This record gives sequence, C-alpha cells and structure tokens, in this order.
Amino acid sequence: QVQLVESGGGLVQAGGSLRLSCVASGSMNSINAMAWYRQPPGKQRELVAIITSGGSTNIADSVKGRFAISRDNANNMVYLQMNSLKPEDTAVYYCNVRIGTNSVYKNYWGQGTQVTVSS
Repeated sequence: QVQLVESGGGLVQAGGSLRLSCVASGSMNSINAMAWYRQPPGKQRELVAIITSGGSTNIADSVKGRFAISRDNANNMVYLQMNSLKPEDTAVYYCNVRIGTNSVYKNYWGQGTQVTVSS
C-alpha cells in the first residue's frame, strides 16, 4: 500500500506565503514525476506544478513567478513553496505522485490540504 500525506495548508492573508509538503510512504521501488494540483471551490481540479525525477519543472502560468516546486528524493517528499498568495489561490491542494512497485507504475493522490487566502 502506498500513502501520500500532505501538510502545510491553512489560512493566510493576501501577499503571504505557505509551504506545502507531501510525503510518500509504503511499498514502492521508485518515484517518477511528482506534482501538485488544486481544486478551487466550484471548479475543476487543475495542475499547478510538476517535477520530474530528474528535477525538471513545469509551473502553471497562473502561478509562475510566485510558486516553486521541489523534491527530496531521499525522503520521498515533494514541496510547493507559495509566495505572494492571492485570494484566487484559495483551493484544496493535492499532491500526485507516480510510483513504481514491482515494475508497475500508478498515480497516487493525497487527501488534500485546504489553502485559504483572505483579501
């Protein structure tokens, strides 16, 4: 069983910062891409940022220059540093990790962490 646990969400004023963390645990041989998605109230889930196993990143235009994604391969963790937060960043944030176990790769989701930005 593979489990993803996110942390770091909360309530912050516009212009503030938060750092989200996600740790993967359980039966796994390798971790491929790691990503953060978000789902604003009443809207569809969208990709925020993704980082490959080699460290290449892709950031959504809506958060480019304000958010950064990084990973700690030794500890099976992925982070999302969020700066200059805006009310429109309010959403449930989910980590998504592609994990290989016995040569079978699957995408796993965390339970989500709420980020609320007040104006």
